[in-house]
Amino acid sequence: MTPLPPASDHFRLLENGEEYFPCVFDAIARARESVLLETFILFEDEVGHKLHAALLAAARRGVRVALTVDGFGSHDLSPAFIAELVDAGVQFCTFSPRPRLFGVRTHIFRRMHRKLIAVDAEVAFVGGLNFSAQHLYQFGPLAKQDYAVEIRGPFARQVHDFLVRAMPGACPPLPRSSEHAPDREGPDPRTYDARVNLVTRDNHRHRNDIEFAYLDAIRAARREVIIANAYFLPGYRLLHALCEAAARGVRVRLLLQGKPDMPWVARAGGLLYAHLQDAGVQILEYVERPFHGKVAVVDDNWATVGSSNLDPLSLSLNLEANLVIRDEAFACHLRGRLEALIGARCRAVPPGLKSPRNRLDALGATLMFHFLRRFPAWAGWLPAHAPRLVQPMPGGRRNARRVVVLRGGAE
Repeated sequence: MTPLPPASDHFRLLENGEEYFPCVFDAIARARESVLLETFILFEDEVGHKLHAALLAAARRGVRVALTVDGFGSHDLSPAFIAELVDAGVQFCTFSPRPRLFGVRTHIFRRMHRKLIAVDAEVAFVGGLNFSAQHLYQFGPLAKQDYAVEIRGPFARQVHDFLVRAMPGACPPLPRSSEHAPDREGPDPRTYDARVNLVTRDNHRHRNDIEFAYLDAIRAARREVIIANAYFLPGYRLLHALCEAAARGVRVRLLLQGKPDMPWVARAGGLLYAHLQDAGVQILEYVERPFHGKVAVVDDNWATVGSSNLDPLSLSLNLEANLVIRDEAFACHLRGRLEALIGARCRAVPPGLKSPRNRLDALGATLMFHFLRRFPAWAGWLPAHAPRLVQPMPGGRRNARRVVVLRGGAE
């Protein structure tokens, strides 16, 4: 068996839409057999229309194309936009669409928050970017800072295999040489190279996989932990692990939002600053524009890039996907990009700046701490449903659609 080249030859970090979108569109343009894509948000803006055109062109030249969007995040797609894809042969699905109640979207829980793309089982993308012009710098002060990773070669097979299971009928599974049957709801790590692992979260058999991946890395850290995360409101286990790491001499840095697009989230997260800083954790805030990344580096050889925030929605409710990469070159490169961001566009939060300033703040911090400690158990009480993929039928027939219910919790 020919040995694989170093893992870093297969991975490329992509920062923001300026790097990400051209790579995705080029890969789709080169597709020969299949394009499988999941995204939380698809808007009908300049980026959405470019994706639309790329998928149409692929489908019309005979490539099998499947696209799944979330019913909450992509709620405003026009019938004409969808019908053109369906009529061209694209398998278009909406994850759990729900009717509005008095104009309000009601399905804020159990969202399909993954951002995954697989092309020909040879190229794949995992990250936090949606298909929206909000990820381009030209969008202005509200443009989002974010990351993804492009995977080439045999490592891309994990993403392809996962999407084949997540999109029933979109593409026949590739033959597998391993004697082990794949896990229906997630990649089987026994069948892939240990240097890279697609870690997913669902509401059935993989409820805590992403959180446990973070916990294992933080608990094993010896020198450094850098976590850059948009919505930082972690559970008790992660808070405890970060504080323990700092206490044993690990340099722990959190890169969080300084100009949040949802101020109430930053306010809630800020109530935890004093507790973390007292333990020796350094907190930095990105102040140029909204930070949307979900990445981390631990020591010299562990990194993750994906869709999962460290907040109750991502860790206990949403469907998420992160790529964990154990490779020194990639970890070093990601660290370098984060260090550049820290040096040029971040501010350090001095200890005590966001400490509770009165009894009301102190009460809020205490309640927040205990809420986070118990939220994973409470999450099971929140509205749940068998995940549905709703697929419009071709020919433009009004209200014609096929509903696929993913049995066995295969989210």
